[in-house]
Amino acid sequence: MEKGLIIAVDGPAASGKGTIARALARHFGLPHMDTGLLYRAVALNLWRWGGDPGNEFEALRASHELGVDPDDPELRSETVSQIASAISVYPSVRAALLERQQEFAGQPGGAVLDGRDIGTVIAPQAHVKLFVTASPEVRAKRRLQELEARGMTAGYQDVLIDIKARDERDSSREVAPLRQASDALLLDTSDLGLEEAVAAAIKLVEEKLARA
Repeated sequence: MEKGLIIAVDGPAASGKGTIARALARHFGLPHMDTGLLYRAVALNLWRWGGDPGNEFEALRASHELGVDPDDPELRSETVSQIASAISVYPSVRAALLERQQEFAGQPGGAVLDGRDIGTVIAPQAHVKLFVTASPEVRAKRRLQELEARGMTAGYQDVLIDIKARDERDSSREVAPLRQASDALLLDTSDLGLEEAVAAAIKLVEEKLARA
């Protein structure tokens, strides 16, 4: 490989793609970007300003001079998560964040990125692409456990409805919809525990590199 290894990890909400991407980054000694945090950071800016998620211009303003503190607990709040999902459909917001993501992907040493359009839009040149998924019911249970671990109360049916609504928004948006790249390797984590899913992902990547 002339350039550093680029691994793209895509998938719907609560599929396990973030955990898998971080594990791959550690395993291969690569920097990692959770591109969803960029959208959450925009959402957090908008929320703190009292902006309207239904207004594309206000959402775009919130993407300017963007600082991302991954340790900010409000980035993981359900309110910010819902705003991020809503504003991610705006073409201007996606365009504003595109260059930042592509610069990260194109750094000389390589990188691991996870999101919803890494293998199709951000880094179509990635050496390995994974599409990580799980059934909506399994993903809803995982999200519910995350919420409860943060001391939040929620009902399973409400979380399931939200998961399905996000899937619909992500898959039907006009710009960079969520879809599996034609050359992406599918990893269904519905019946896998955390360690099993990570091991399966590492195996898929190593096998793909061995074939290349």
